[in-house]
Amino acid sequence: GYLPETPPLYPDMTVREYLEFVAKIKGVPAKERRERVTTVMQRTHVADMSSRHCSKLSKGYRQRVGLAQAIIHNPEVLILDEPTAGLDPKQIIETRDLIRSLAGDHTIVLSTHILPEVAQTCQRVVIINKGRVVAVDTPENLTARLKGAETMFVQIDAPGADALTALQAIPGVTRAAPADTRGTVVGYEVESTRGTDVRREIARTVVGRGWGLLELRPMRMSLEEIFLQVVTTDEGMGEARSEQRA
Repeated sequence: GYLPETPPLYPDMTVREYLEFVAKIKGVPAKERRERVTTVMQRTHVADMSSRHCSKLSKGYRQRVGLAQAIIHNPEVLILDEPTAGLDPKQIIETRDLIRSLAGDHTIVLSTHILPEVAQTCQRVVIINKGRVVAVDTPENLTARLKGAETMFVQIDAPGADALTALQAIPGVTRAAPADTRGTVVGYEVESTRGTDVRREIARTVVGRGWGLLELRPMRMSLEEIFLQVVTTDEGMGEARSEQRA
């Protein structure tokens, strides 16, 4: 199934007429078409617009009808090109929820330049630079690979105490540094060797000394940061290869 950036709707057809037409040309058996059309309209939340002409639909509803035509023949693979382009924030959230709900029944390939879209919707990322695949993995694994370490953010309330030294002494910690300070509350970035989970030791160290542990969470690179680092590295390697060939 395929949804291009601009849904291929016929403006003079109603939603139901359009979906019945698509079901026919995509080979849905005649005895199953009406039921299938009703099912996809319910699933994509356009049943209340079934009698409205496609030309009268809002941008959000056009995207939903576009998704409905893409899944009407129950394809194994669903390709979506910029599915939330031009939508308002409410419509974006609704469309993301709809795409995630389809993931259990279809393999979904989502093509987009909106990287938060990928982070909130996809389980696996493929980064393409100038027609070449330069990275394939989950966002979490890409972060670990690029940084070469696990990084935690720890916020501690420890007036007058040397919390930095205590964090640096934890087994497995390779680096600890202050990140921000608000009065007696200090946030630290704590790095450990890749594959080493030091959260329990951090919590035990802080709480055992009677300090306030206000926050403890993993720090991830944003997909924008991952993309820029991967692409920049790839372009640098490309220049080096060109020089070697020259």
